[in-house]
Order: sequence, then structure tokens, then C-alpha cells
Amino acid sequence: MNVLSLFDGMSCGQIALNRIGLKYDNYFASEIDKYAIKVTQKNYPKTIQIGDICDISGKDLPEIDLIMGGSPCQGFSFAGKQLAFNDPRSKLFFEFVRLLKEVKPKYFLLENVRMKKSSEQVINRTLGELYPEQVKQFGLFDNGEFEPIMIDSALVSAQSRKRLYWTNIPGIKQPKDKGILLRDIVIHGFVDMDKSYCVDANYMKSGNLKWYFSKGRRQIVFEKPHGWNKGGIAERKKFATLRHCTKDNYAILDGITWRKLTPIECEKLQTIPENYSNHVSTTQRYKLLGNGWTIDVISHILKGLK
Repeated sequence: MNVLSLFDGMSCGQIALNRIGLKYDNYFASEIDKYAIKVTQKNYPKTIQIGDICDISGKDLPEIDLIMGGSPCQGFSFAGKQLAFNDPRSKLFFEFVRLLKEVKPKYFLLENVRMKKSSEQVINRTLGELYPEQVKQFGLFDNGEFEPIMIDSALVSAQSRKRLYWTNIPGIKQPKDKGILLRDIVIHGFVDMDKSYCVDANYMKSGNLKWYFSKGRRQIVFEKPHGWNKGGIAERKKFATLRHCTKDNYAILDGITWRKLTPIECEKLQTIPENYSNHVSTTQRYKLLGNGWTIDVISHILKGLK
């Protein structure tokens, strides 16, 4: 079995394959971020790095059984400017499609964020034209669109993270709810909500610090302040007024010190092995984890190959 992973990042797809015991002979990874490549090669040194997706030609590759990837989402995300296909990064979806045409894999998996219906329909119709016979089985028969399945990572992790998945892997249904809560993954501190919000690639940047601590996004973990009894838990329903932010990503709110999640806690949110990403700086770890996949969702989908 040969796998081609496009926009491979730190090779979350490879973690998922190994988690379910699905053996493969060669794993070709297209990635340009040097930090992501470093993490991948430290964990999976046999990975074959093949560079920028725009420079890859299907004729230079052996027979590929599975193509998977999550094309850049910044242009589609509701959190961004929503430039859609006017964003150069969003246009890389068509490079994914080009390689589907050139390589003709038996199976494919594409992931992206929830987006405007108009953008989603472009993807649906493009994939529908590539796989017209399978549209009848996996998409809508009457309009020729290859529709995605939306899966929320909250079903398999402590993080709310709704993503769209387009695939011709058979038998994909919603995963069972594992009942994992935020308090189950926090290392030290207390929590005031059941699930974490979606951690993104900008989580560590100081410029976004107030945005995480305010505007309705309650910071989810806080340190035990002086004078509290051991094991004390806050029952705060609303986020307090922001008093002070520090460069170390802490906020002081009415005498309570709130903090961001640690890299290991973010790995747990993404169901990534503990310290998998510890081969680069903390800032880069947050970025890679925010851009990564929730492994147990991908594993759930890839089980259809077995």
C-alpha cells in the first residue's frame, strides 16, 4: 500500500494509520513547513518528503492507493476574511484535484473547515465530476454533488472542532461519543466548561491573547489562587472582566490567575501522542497542533479501509 499525503503538516495522517494498525509500504509527504517536516522525520524517519504540492507530478509517483490531505483553510474559515477561492491558499484545493486526476488513487480523503455553502458547493461539484458513479453512493444523486460528512471532534476528544470530510472510503458514519471532557485532559488546574473551544494555529501569539481571554471565549483553565482549599472548583458561569494580560499568556481576573492550555494538553485535545511535537519551539508546537487533525476522527474514517 502506497500513501500520498498532501499538506502533510506533522504527519497526523501517519499517526492515524499506525493507530489502527493499517500497514503501508511507502508514505509520501508533501509539505513545505520546515518545522512540520522536522517533527515528522523525528517520529517517522522513513517518511518520503517530496516537497511543494505545486511541483509534484503524478507520473513521477508509483501507484498510489490512498491520497489524503487537509487543504489550507484560512480563506474558508468563518474566523477569517472569508475570501474563499480568492485566497491563494484556498486555490491549492485545485492542486489536490489535479493530483487526484493524475494519480487516480483507489481512495481519497479531504478535510477542511465549515465554510459558506457557495464554497462548499464548488468542492462538492468538482469532486462529483471526478467520481460520478460514487456520488450515487456517497453524495446526492439528484444534483451530482459529492457531499462531505461533518464530524465534531467533541465526540472523540475534549475539544469542539467541527470539520468537513470528503471521502470515498465506504461505510463512514458518525463516531460514538467517548464522553471525554476537558477535565479529563487538563494536567494541573481546574476547568469551567465541558469541552475546549477549537484550538487554532494562532493560539500562542500574544497579539491574540485578549481575544482568547475575552469576547465570550472564557479561558478554560485556571491555576489555584492563594487561599483556596485543595480540590476547590470554581462555578463561574460568565467570564469575568479582563483586568490584565501578561506576555506569558496568563490573565489576572478578579484575583484569579487564568492560563492557556499547555502544548501537551493541546496534543491531548487533538488525540496526538504526548510530546509528539516536542522537537520544535513551543510557539511552533502550538501552530502545528492548531493546524493538525484530530487523530481519532481520522482513524475512525480510515478504519473503512480495513
